Amino acid sequence: VYVNDLTASAEPAFLRVTKQYLPHVARLCLISTFLEDGIRMWFQWSEQRDYIDGTWNCGYFLASIFVFINLFGQLSGCILVLSRNFVQYACFGLFGIIALQTIAYSILWDLKFLMRNLALGGGLLLLLAESRSEGKSMFAGVPTMRESSPKQYMQLGGRVLLVLMFMTLLHFDMNFFSILQNIVGTALIILVAIGFKTKLAALTLVIWLFGINIYFNAFWTIPAYKPMHDFLKYDFFQTMSVIGGLLLVVALGPGGVSMDEKKKEW
Repeated sequence: VYVNDLTASAEPAFLRVTKQYLPHVARLCLISTFLEDGIRMWFQWSEQRDYIDGTWNCGYFLASIFVFINLFGQLSGCILVLSRNFVQYACFGLFGIIALQTIAYSILWDLKFLMRNLALGGGLLLLLAESRSEGKSMFAGVPTMRESSPKQYMQLGGRVLLVLMFMTLLHFDMNFFSILQNIVGTALIILVAIGFKTKLAALTLVIWLFGINIYFNAFWTIPAYKPMHDFLKYDFFQTMSVIGGLLLVVALGPGGVSMDEKKKEW
């Protein structure tokens, strides 16, 4: 009982201290991978164009169009999200970028990268839920039990997709540290997915994932000319985006479709 009281009081205390800036930090983290990738498209225009042309044999013109769509779509989407203008349109545009890259870079056949892209989509779904005004439904004409139902199901979908990131972090080694990490990580992602002690579980995952990200994806320690630098940099910012999605869970709560919400009715 004492532990429950302690965790229950810890959450409001944390939110009181951070409520002014937590959503802003969450949004910045969430769009960081799109921002980094858009800037990379600018500085690596020729390399990206040549890669797409070589992979799909589509010619320089279509390959250049692909790079431009990625560059413009990601940077403009980031600007709109950070400025809080047309956020819903920005989210749909960034969803399109994820789908486009999944096909163009053959991510569909790489389970690890596919799960991470889906987790990134989960973060965007949460951002979409946050941007949706309470009084207006994005799904006009679709019957719902409550006005807020679409938002609640977006939050549920976002939470479930976010935890896919952690599935890629599980290690199947038999040493004690890996087993402990798998058990704790699995317990936390289940709590977030079902919406039980959601804010505390999400915050714990943020701290854990941030530590793992700094340790394993330290791209700044690798010379820029080495391919591993770009790989770790991509991984780092994609993980930061998932952290942003989890911070939105901390800021917004789990939504109506969760055990935390059902407990209030019991």
